[in-house]
Amino acid sequence: MKIASIDAFRVPPRWIFVRLETEDGRCGWGEAIVAKRAGAVLGAIGDLADNVVGSDARRIEDLWQRMWRDGFFRGGPILATAAAAIEHALWDVKGKALGLPVYEFLGGQVRDAVPLYAWIGGDRPDDVLAGAAARVEQGFTAIKMNATEELDYIDNHARIDAVVARVAALHEKYGDELRVALDFHGRVHRAMAKALLAELDQFGLMWVEEPLGPGYEDALPALANAAGSTPIATGERLHSRWEFKHLLESRVVDILQPDVSLTGLFELEKICRMAEAYDVAVAPHCPNGPLSLAASLQVDCCAGNVVIQEQSLGLHYNRGYAGLPPAEMHDYLVDPAPLVPSNGQLATPAGAGLGIEINERLVRERDGTWRMPDPGWRHPDGRLAEW
Repeated sequence: MKIASIDAFRVPPRWIFVRLETEDGRCGWGEAIVAKRAGAVLGAIGDLADNVVGSDARRIEDLWQRMWRDGFFRGGPILATAAAAIEHALWDVKGKALGLPVYEFLGGQVRDAVPLYAWIGGDRPDDVLAGAAARVEQGFTAIKMNATEELDYIDNHARIDAVVARVAALHEKYGDELRVALDFHGRVHRAMAKALLAELDQFGLMWVEEPLGPGYEDALPALANAAGSTPIATGERLHSRWEFKHLLESRVVDILQPDVSLTGLFELEKICRMAEAYDVAVAPHCPNGPLSLAASLQVDCCAGNVVIQEQSLGLHYNRGYAGLPPAEMHDYLVDPAPLVPSNGQLATPAGAGLGIEINERLVRERDGTWRMPDPGWRHPDGRLAEW
């Protein structure tokens, strides 16, 4: 079962799909991310495809190792997501060839359903009560929102008060009936993070996410006292178990958030097992398309320390970010049923491979050359602000 071809497609709203076909006509799909550098991602997919076409598609671990290590330089989000998308497609092909869901290769299922959370509030959080009400109506019992807009190293305390007011409003309306996670998105610098965490501990948040940006993981212990009983979650921008190893050794992070479109499917499973040895939970990151979610679900189904899964239905980016055409993940599925939530969860997928069937005709029709622009956030004095 040799790899015959690997092709990539840019489809609305901001997704990169990869199609892998074998010489015997079998087809598998995967998904890459890093949409703001889509050209670089497509180039990396092409480079890796040149290296693996003609290889045995059944040797997934060997091919992943080749894509990661055989070019001498390794790591970084561009190479990582290109390799991950191809690896998803390899699992999809193998599962379909043998008539099994991928989780059956990884120990089998440990649960009957996977709990989900949904996004509210947008990039600059606003109207969170209306957003939460809509999600509750849809059956969700857990939500996440960005904590704040631009925030300087030392900022006006009114910005902190605004964050607290939004969370307080949700807490007052829903109490413990709705779990709320707050994403700092790496926008918050250390001094302001300490102040925010101290104010927020009273609300019993599900977690605070990326309290500091990437590269500042060594400063997380300094925030632990300020966070109090609030769990700390991070890891969406890391690529492999070697990077997550340092978070686990810090003994500060309570929830890891690997993204299957950076780590790959099997690597995500390995990270979950490694986290389990440290008594750390996993909540896979996935504000992405249907293939990323389907790949994540395969690991969710076989890893008992996965506590909840992110998904992108109704996400603000899907409505036409920066003028890009809007789309939802169900648009690209022949049958949306495997990824339709019920009561805030998804049933364990029964289909072979990744458990979904992509509408290839529509993918080819919508394939385009869109470019997702950088956000370009600035402070009032003109300095670049973290997004």
